[in-house]
Amino acid sequence: MSRPPLRRIALAIFCLACLSTAPAAQGDLAREIERQFRAGEPDQAMQRLEVAIARTPDQPRLRFLRALLLAESGRTTEAVAVLEQLTQDHPDLPEPYNNLAVLHAARGDIDRARDLLERALRIDPGYLTALENLGDVHVRLAERAYAQAGAAAGAADKLSRKLRQTREVIGR
Repeated sequence: MSRPPLRRIALAIFCLACLSTAPAAQGDLAREIERQFRAGEPDQAMQRLEVAIARTPDQPRLRFLRALLLAESGRTTEAVAVLEQLTQDHPDLPEPYNNLAVLHAARGDIDRARDLLERALRIDPGYLTALENLGDVHVRLAERAYAQAGAAAGAADKLSRKLRQTREVIGR
């Protein structure tokens, strides 16, 4: 795999379904802020973003960008809160559910990640990132089931082989 499983946060912030109706200036501002963040000015970028969100608090594009930048800054608790609020305010957008799933999976809450990805896919069955992440979640669920079955059965050869194969897939 080219990327670690369940790390595929939807970094393409411009693919939100609602963005086609967002003012072009919002998209330009979001791109500028993201560039500034990636250019090594995270504090300044976040300040600009906070000001922009204060001006247009219902703009999902800017709030989604905030969640992404918080997550990339290691501020996952804050990112989760922003994404959860986005799912409340804009339940028709699949991206916040996908990103919440990634953050929950990183915390080890695979069952919650699965539920969130299934929700994203009910909204958009063709959302490839969520489909890929759901596949990764299923591999982790298989690993957990094989490990539990192996422990209960005394690690039979067949179960040991399956557990080893699933761990190879997820890079453990």
